[in-house]
Amino acid sequence: MGLGEAVHEARTRTSQLILYRDGKRPISVDLDKLTAGISSQHVEILRGELTQLLYDATREGVEYVFGDSIATLDDDGDGVNVTFEHGEPRRFDLVIGADGMHSMVRRLAFGPEESMRRPLGGYLAVYSMPDELLLRNRMLLHLKVGRSASTYGVRQTGQARACFLFRRAEELQYDYRDTEQQKRIIADEFADYGWEVPRLLKHLDAADDFYFDSITQITLDSWQRGRIGLVGDAGYCPGPAVGGGTSLAAITAYVLAGELAAARSDLPSGLRNYEQKIRQLVDRSRAIGPTVMKTIIPGNAFAVRAVPIGFAILPHLPAWLQRRVWSSNGVGKALGSLSLPDYADLVVTSPAPFRPRGG
Repeated sequence: MGLGEAVHEARTRTSQLILYRDGKRPISVDLDKLTAGISSQHVEILRGELTQLLYDATREGVEYVFGDSIATLDDDGDGVNVTFEHGEPRRFDLVIGADGMHSMVRRLAFGPEESMRRPLGGYLAVYSMPDELLLRNRMLLHLKVGRSASTYGVRQTGQARACFLFRRAEELQYDYRDTEQQKRIIADEFADYGWEVPRLLKHLDAADDFYFDSITQITLDSWQRGRIGLVGDAGYCPGPAVGGGTSLAAITAYVLAGELAAARSDLPSGLRNYEQKIRQLVDRSRAIGPTVMKTIIPGNAFAVRAVPIGFAILPHLPAWLQRRVWSSNGVGKALGSLSLPDYADLVVTSPAPFRPRGG
């Protein structure tokens, strides 16, 4: 898409990770050195930054509608009739659900979410706050058994982000749309945590970008049905924070676009080919979630001791050994399991404005 340079420029540039544990000396990790040894293509970018780049690159040729949601879908074989909560009904050649773990498209076309969920037992919360600790390019991470808290600077805004992770043996019952309920869950869970958490929690109520969800996988046997398909977390969420979901979504969206272009007018065939090409990658991404959970939310005292030591040692290994360690872990294997097809001959460099049927 020609966005590589812009994505690299928008990276977070977090260069230092400091790991804390109760009663132990902090361990500092040089992230620049670590990522340089692992991969020259590793980029950490905030969701909002990536979204803005993609929107700016496509808005001239794509119609965007904000503040609405799909209400019903009716695939009659030749097209899909769609009704909306607010807008007028319309008809489309194809509907792709790219609407996240709680996808409405998936719910309407494939069935209730409850039958497709695989909770891994973890929960994640993130929100913005003033940078009172003057973090700039640093990330502070504190680990306990079953819980962790962290904060890092956001250079684009001059603010900081607070991040909380915790485990639960039994699944929490909450409304994923009820932000105030979710904030209470975090406040109660970390009320006795200590460290810098009281400073982080005092900004919880005022946070207007609060995100909370369970670390849950979405498992379906198929991600296409007639003229309706799924991509990214909507179809095969590997688990927020544990499965490389953003990278997985970007790679699979590329394959989806290529296969639909190659299929030309036979769009259902393009969906089937897309599903066939990405299946191994999706399966491998899904398999790594439980293992990553053990690292980011230590389940026992041994893991709390071992994780910081591993982070401290890795940057000091030879570059070739760092790359081997990376390629041998779940994320490295999953992302390297798909040989990306070349769709260069199908690329249209000056897309015509989007025109839905009847629109």
